[in-house]
Amino acid sequence: MYTKIMDARRIARDVLPKAAAELERWRRCSANIPNPELQRQARASMSKKRFHAEGGSVYAALTPRWLDTLVPLIVALQTISDYLDNLCDRIVSLDEADFRTLHLAMLDAVDSSERSPDSSRYYAIHPNKDDGGYLTALVNECRRRTAELPAYGVVRPHVRRLVSLYNDLQVYKHGPRDVRVPRLEKWFAEKGRPWSDLYWWEFAAAAGSTLGVFALFAAATHADLTPADADRIVQAYFPWICGLHILLDYLIDQEEDLAGGDLNLVSFYPNRDTMRRRLVLFVQEARRRARTLPHPAFHTTIVQGLPGLYLSDREVPRQRMQRLALTLLRAGGPASFGYFLWCRWRRVIDPLYE
Repeated sequence: MYTKIMDARRIARDVLPKAAAELERWRRCSANIPNPELQRQARASMSKKRFHAEGGSVYAALTPRWLDTLVPLIVALQTISDYLDNLCDRIVSLDEADFRTLHLAMLDAVDSSERSPDSSRYYAIHPNKDDGGYLTALVNECRRRTAELPAYGVVRPHVRRLVSLYNDLQVYKHGPRDVRVPRLEKWFAEKGRPWSDLYWWEFAAAAGSTLGVFALFAAATHADLTPADADRIVQAYFPWICGLHILLDYLIDQEEDLAGGDLNLVSFYPNRDTMRRRLVLFVQEARRRARTLPHPAFHTTIVQGLPGLYLSDREVPRQRMQRLALTLLRAGGPASFGYFLWCRWRRVIDPLYE
């Protein structure tokens, strides 16, 4: 039976050290990348975004017997995601075909029915090409680990769909500035019909999260998983839990994105009051949906932890969002305040979490 205390101990004692070891393994692998720019971006993605992989790895705590499969799988897929995001963010090219081709690696990683991994194909349009097999090794690691999951066949169609939406977002949000919004709006009109009560940028935010994929990975460790079970997970995570995750991320990045000329999804709310009401809705709906899942306490903990994690960032007081933060923490419930305090403390003792 799940308890928060047991799971917190398991995460601290077993999951996070294993995730750190996996990240170190890939860091050593990245040192062999021949192209200096690709090596720089690979290493930066693991040093500056390591908490993405560590945070995703907590899903392994749901099935402790599967730590040796889930942690390497989650770390590898998140490392691909962060690396490709850096490649799309940090080059002067705005070639959508390049971004689409790079992100074929994400689809190959979660679906072994695709063609054999091939780095030369991923970098076919990219200005930098020779990664020494780094990206292929990450893709192969994901394929090897998904093959170990007894019910992966049940969740694979959902995983592929979520990854496809993630790839779409990466392509459109990094494209030429004058066409980003029209293409995202058109994409929402085509793919977002089941969620017509959302704004297009809320749908885009949900597409940008990998949490739903990680939840499906954990569920696939159960051989008796049914398609109905998988459907319930997707309906809880997309768009609500995933959307909350990325909207909070964009909330604290508003000034940074404005300075860098990057697209910020939260900036599209027509006014601050609408933004507050919609973010509260995402917190409330995510909590409600989490309670409908198997292991509801675990998924509720994820939801309540998200406001604590993001709103503990020093950007909140810098951007004078303390009142909004308090409102969202209240919507998350008492546990969100606890996670907020813990994350504040963690940021003080570990600068890498800033």
